[in-house]
Amino acid sequence: METKDRLTEAFLSLYGLVSRLRGPGGCPWDAQQTDSTVKMYLIEEAYEVLDAIENGRPEDVREELGDLLFQILFLTNLARDRGEFDLIDVIEGIKAKMIKRHPHVFGGTSVSTPSEVSENWEKIKKEEKGLAGSPSSALSGVPAGLPALLRAHRLSDRVSKAGFDWAGREEVWAKVREEFEELSEALAKGDMEAVGEETGDLLFSLVNLARHWGLNAERIMRETNHKFINRFKEMEDELRSMGIDPDGATLEEMDRAWEKVKTKSW
Repeated sequence: METKDRLTEAFLSLYGLVSRLRGPGGCPWDAQQTDSTVKMYLIEEAYEVLDAIENGRPEDVREELGDLLFQILFLTNLARDRGEFDLIDVIEGIKAKMIKRHPHVFGGTSVSTPSEVSENWEKIKKEEKGLAGSPSSALSGVPAGLPALLRAHRLSDRVSKAGFDWAGREEVWAKVREEFEELSEALAKGDMEAVGEETGDLLFSLVNLARHWGLNAERIMRETNHKFINRFKEMEDELRSMGIDPDGATLEEMDRAWEKVKTKSW
């Protein structure tokens, strides 16, 4: 079978399966679902795709992408039943948008660097918002539901494109030191509310420090969490090799095992 025919059959078959599950004689649970009940599954599946990519296991990535695709088709099916839009509208809409946002590929615009592509992309997005009557704020369109570190990165990136940014890395580093000192003062005073506020300011400035070095704080934090999990598990294994039950280990024993594991990883 030709690849195109196979793709068409597989895609339509999956979409038909969603309709079957929600239709007469289908699954009572699926039939009762709404956008509100499904949206959290969509988020969960997206994060499971991310985990699979970071773990570097192609089979897991394939499976999790399938789970995510199913949720997308499910939401599309709900909208179709309400007469709002259907799968064809979704596909044609995103195709038209991508063509419009890539004039250097499908039009006469010339670009030579990725940064020029990014600048042109933002310009086109602003024009689209203007045509749609959307708010003109540079921060419009940054989803409120993004993880906090990622949202801070996106917000900072947006305002930087509007010209509101530090001049360079040294200026951001100075801001980090300033926020650290303010946090130190709040801690010294024992002012819990101020500690919370200054911790937030410090985190936000660290997000921008990472951004100025071409890094993404969300990605950095995920990698750090992953490293911590692996190292903690290795520490537990080290304790067991010493004949110590991790659940009953003392802090001193855990610290000793932790340092031994850290030495091995260097």
